[in-house]
Order: sequence, then structure tokens, then C-alpha cells
Amino acid sequence: MSQASATEYINHHLTHWTIGEGFWALNLDTLVVSWVLGFIFLGTFYCAAKKATAHNPGKLQNFVEMVVDFINQQVADTYHGHNKLIAPLSLTIFVWIFLMNLMDLIPIDLPALFYNGSFKIVPTTDPNLTLGLSLSVFLLVIYYNLASKGWRKLLREITCQPFGPWLLPFNVFLRIIEELAKPVSLGLRLFGNLYAGELIFILIALLPWWAEWSLGGVWAIFHILVITIQAFVFMMLTIVYLSMAEDSH
Repeated sequence: MSQASATEYINHHLTHWTIGEGFWALNLDTLVVSWVLGFIFLGTFYCAAKKATAHNPGKLQNFVEMVVDFINQQVADTYHGHNKLIAPLSLTIFVWIFLMNLMDLIPIDLPALFYNGSFKIVPTTDPNLTLGLSLSVFLLVIYYNLASKGWRKLLREITCQPFGPWLLPFNVFLRIIEELAKPVSLGLRLFGNLYAGELIFILIALLPWWAEWSLGGVWAIFHILVITIQAFVFMMLTIVYLSMAEDSH
């Protein structure tokens, strides 16, 4: 493959299926794939809950219960408050992000069999989605800060910690940096890892077929660990941030 055709191939696979322009542009491939995976997740867990039985549980029920127990244990070990939203939120974040990451194992040329234009099948390689998820967590952090502490106590915490009221501007500056770092690090970490993984798959696809399948198989096996860890890290940091928001000390 010539350098020009290789560049076109890479650009094609890194381009979204988009409508609109500028700020109002929508990446339709990200929306479609993430919604479909969300419905699959909700439908699967709903069916498992609907058919749940204590006498003769099936494989689906055992799998769902294993995932739920795992998430509940992580929340119990990390979250210091007593909020019924945290466990369902953590479960949703972990499973949904894992499914979106899992799309990175689908051959990159497969969407071309159904759609001739650009179509990125991995939603988490879109920073709009990852930063949107992290922004949602950030808004919850602000809400629980206000709900658990009240605006007076929160204001005193922002202005007087960690160095006391005499260094109020420095305290506020540090608090702003600390809070803004949470959504930025959450979103960019997930995006960066999955984007790098997708790019490696694209570069492998440029190799001869015998090297493509051997190297692609090895990278796919390793990437299973990456996609699982990234979903877990996003979930755990969400739990930690919400726990910090409700801590009074």
C-alpha cells in the first residue's frame, strides 16, 4: 500500500459519521452505537431480573448476579455514605463503558460492509462522549457537595481549606484546579487509552495479511485487559469522587 493510500485509509477510519458543522455537529455513529449498547445492557439485565429465581438460576442470572455483587462490594469498600443511587450508577457506568470499549475488538473494516461512508464503531474513542460522561459525574459531585454540606459549609470549606482563611485566594485557586481536574482526567484517560488502541488496530490492518492476523490477535487479547481496566477505573473514580463530595471532614 502506498503512503498516500495508507494515509487515506487511516483518515477514513478516524473520521466520524457526522451531521451539522462546528459546535452543533453531531457524531451519529457515536450516538447510534452507544444507544444500541445501552438498550442491550438494560434489556439483558431486565430480562435476568424478570426471570430470576432462587431455586434454579440460569447462566444469565448467575452472570448478572456476579456482576452486581462485584459492583456492590466495590461500593461498600469505597463509598463512605449511605446513598442508594451510587451502586446502580456504578453498575451502569461499568457495564455501559465496558460494552462501548468492547467494540474495539470488532474488525475495523466490518462497518464498511454495511455503510460506505466513515463510521467509527467505538464510542469511547470520541472525546465528546467521554467528556460528556465525566461532566455528568462532575455535576453529581457538585450536587452532593451542596446536598450533604449546605452552601455555607461548602463555601467555608472552599475558602478556608487547606491553609486557613488568611490564604483565601490560594485556597480557592487550589479548589478550582482540584475540581476541574476530575472531569478532565476522567474523560481524557478513557478517550486516550481507547483511541490509542483503535489506532494500533488501524496500523496493524495496513500490514500484510499474515502479519495482520497474528499481530492483531495478540493485540486483541491484550486489549481485553485494557478495555476492562478502563471501565473499572472510570467506575472507581466516580465512586471515590462522590464519596469525597459527601465527606464532612
